[in-house]
Amino acid sequence: MIYYTFTSNSENDTKKFAENLASKLKTGDVVVLTGDLGSGKTKFAEGILRYFGLENEISSPTFNIVNEHISGNTKIFHFDVYRLENVDEFYAIGGEEYFSNGICIIEWGEIIKEALPNEYIKINFKRDNNDTNKRILNIETFGNKFKNIFDGGNK
Repeated sequence: MIYYTFTSNSENDTKKFAENLASKLKTGDVVVLTGDLGSGKTKFAEGILRYFGLENEISSPTFNIVNEHISGNTKIFHFDVYRLENVDEFYAIGGEEYFSNGICIIEWGEIIKEALPNEYIKINFKRDNNDTNKRILNIETFGNKFKNIFDGGNK
């Protein structure tokens, strides 16, 4: 488990950081986004989609559980599992089958922690109490796959 911290001073900073990460993601990669409502998770997902030329397609998948986006040969699955009662509901929709078929962005992923693959990136979003635009992104990587992906970040 490797820890990094990124400080975002604006929505645009968050999106740019996400775009940079998106440039390194491949099919089979999973990014879990956690944090309070309004802490920047969906803005981060927007940044990933923007990298793939899909910035106009973003919408919170709150009522669908998952939105599928396609850019060329890349599939991006944007999950919001907030409304799931437990991990069994995730399994019931075949959620784990998405992991190998595209890049998965999972908001509220802590709800389905036991279903997550062994290797994934977890980003916890925190608001700064003194600056309404500032966010602290605490990043953990699980497994060896992502150990060099955040070079240049603050450890």
